Amino acid sequence: MNTDIFGEVDTYISNLLAPEDKTLTDTIRSLDTEGLPQHSVSANQGKFLQVMAILCDARKILEIGTLGGYSTIWLARSLPDDGKVITMEFDPHHAEVARKNIENAGLTRKVELRVGSALDILPNIVAENEGPFDMIFIDADKPPYTEYFNYAVALSRPGTLIICDNVIREGKVLDINSTDEKVKGVQRLNKMLSENKNVTATIVQNVGIKEYDGMAIAVVNRIKQ
Repeated sequence: MNTDIFGEVDTYISNLLAPEDKTLTDTIRSLDTEGLPQHSVSANQGKFLQVMAILCDARKILEIGTLGGYSTIWLARSLPDDGKVITMEFDPHHAEVARKNIENAGLTRKVELRVGSALDILPNIVAENEGPFDMIFIDADKPPYTEYFNYAVALSRPGTLIICDNVIREGKVLDINSTDEKVKGVQRLNKMLSENKNVTATIVQNVGIKEYDGMAIAVVNRIKQ
């Protein structure tokens, strides 16, 4: 099978249902201009996140991993006027680029951007009683994914939606002998999801212009254990 079809269909879907406006295209362009990696979600994935946020009637969203703010913009646009996204980014330069993109999108009032290590910021969010969040999106460095997920559950309520990106790694998760720390990180997460009694979870494979990967999707159960 010609795998080019996956990217072509992704483009077809995006053009129909997730067309990028100037704000979004400028955000993607800023990654190249400012020397950031092109690791943002695709337009279709951004629209998927937006639909999920609307579906769970999200008013408060937590994002772990901002990069240039592309997914942040998709998420913030799903919120009502009094909604809020708290997003965190480790790299100060990435955060500054994201801050400008969020400002250009007219979403500064809805987005709180915190800079630093997520594992340092998350305990503060817990201590500040910022939760519970209605939706949590994890798209950051892969080795601590299980730690991020545990914080996500701690900051959730029954029905909170938690989405983790890049959990298939082009199929490399099948290699039980992998020495790649990114692969090992998502392997630990995926195994934990299979055992965690606090959530109901699955993994959806993705193909398209971002090639081959997957998202873990979990809903926090009514009774945490």
